[in-house]
Amino acid sequence: MSQKNETAVLVLSLLITIGLAGAGIWWLTSRGGINLGGLSPQNQTFPQSPTGNSPQSEQAIQQRLSAGQKLLIPDQATTTKQAAVQAIASGNYNAAISDLQASLKTNRNDPEALIYLNNARIGDRKSYTIAAAVPIGGDINAALEIMRGVAQAQNEINQSGGISGTPLKVLIANDDNNPEMAAQIASALANNSEVLGVIGHFGSDTTLAASKIYQQKQLVAISPTSTSVQLSGSAKNIFRTVPSDRFAANALSRYMVGKLQKQKAAVVFNSASSYSKSLRDEFTTALYGDGGQIVSEFDFAKGNFNAADSVKNAIAQGAEVILLASNSATIDQALQVVQVNAKRLPLLAGDGAYTAKTLQIGGAGATDMVLAVPWHILADPQSNFPQTSKQLWNAEVSWRTALAYDAAIALIAGLGRNPTRTGIQQALSASDFSANGASGPIRFLPSGDRNRAVQLVTVKPGNRTSYGYEFVPLSGL
Repeated sequence: MSQKNETAVLVLSLLITIGLAGAGIWWLTSRGGINLGGLSPQNQTFPQSPTGNSPQSEQAIQQRLSAGQKLLIPDQATTTKQAAVQAIASGNYNAAISDLQASLKTNRNDPEALIYLNNARIGDRKSYTIAAAVPIGGDINAALEIMRGVAQAQNEINQSGGISGTPLKVLIANDDNNPEMAAQIASALANNSEVLGVIGHFGSDTTLAASKIYQQKQLVAISPTSTSVQLSGSAKNIFRTVPSDRFAANALSRYMVGKLQKQKAAVVFNSASSYSKSLRDEFTTALYGDGGQIVSEFDFAKGNFNAADSVKNAIAQGAEVILLASNSATIDQALQVVQVNAKRLPLLAGDGAYTAKTLQIGGAGATDMVLAVPWHILADPQSNFPQTSKQLWNAEVSWRTALAYDAAIALIAGLGRNPTRTGIQQALSASDFSANGASGPIRFLPSGDRNRAVQLVTVKPGNRTSYGYEFVPLSGL
């Protein structure tokens, strides 16, 4: 066999091995069998209808919305959960409550079941409704992480008597993290007068696409995960509990210049992603302001992108550090860069790389990589949220869960002030607005942004996950 053929066989074997490992990990985690420290392998998707640019029928859109009458995450659903959905659809709430409680005993880490349980407990009584727009068909694990934060906030407020006595109902919406679908979901939510606020969307592109509709209908949306600076001040009804990319870029630049004592960086990004371009742009601005420079850029979206060539060329052009500005769709390519870099250059990354795959596949090659994330479960020992969330879900949660919890808490506070669409917008925009969330006080700038610093974390060997590596906070930065 020629050397070329041997190489091809090795590459194919590696891809098959990674694929099988990822499938096994996903199967186990979906059944609650492995504690990943709040992380789930990324980019696992359910079959979905192609959206393209074609509008979906109203009936098709309604199939993507559920307050309990249908399963949006049917895979691995318990028989009692399936029975509960049928019971809710027929109005038999007592049977649904019993079935969902049984299902949660089997799988405590199921936020869809907990949301439906709290909705079933409300039954036909008066309630305030908010929606959670999540990427079930585009990134199921991110969707689950967000839903856990929303479910926990709903569970807490309803167990404490509701909002001035009125319980909170949650409508789940699946937009596949697709901008065209997000716009159609936004129209359906905005045209439903019962929906008083939205938590979402996941990606910056989907939030941008939906924001125009929300603005027209005066419906508040709070994104827990969209960080692109394009969202800043884009509409008076759009808020976010996650800091913008400007905060992450500044922190990474200061770390590079101040701690690493490096001046020259290469950036690998995805030109098809608003988030990725935003982080690239903000890091470039911050680094030049700190006295450094960008010596080369490489685009994941180009058809001829090659991880090995990118690292080789970056080194040849004098790069001392590589910034991975990958989004969820390009995490596999980013991890190719991690592997071929083989720790020759220090690695920096945004929150898009905060996934189990980075630990699972990056492994030793990702050790000492520094990421800027909005929150880490070990960074604030004074907070009650890490303990309460772990008790509820029987597992540690990620920053996406914490920031989704904060988004729900902000909407709950807004509903408490004035339970109307315009009332919530005015409440969140008020200079005296403040609510206590998982990550500290929640306050919004006039731009809708949250004025909060990010947390730098690094990859180290450890036993808090099943991979032998974990993310740990960097202190004193």
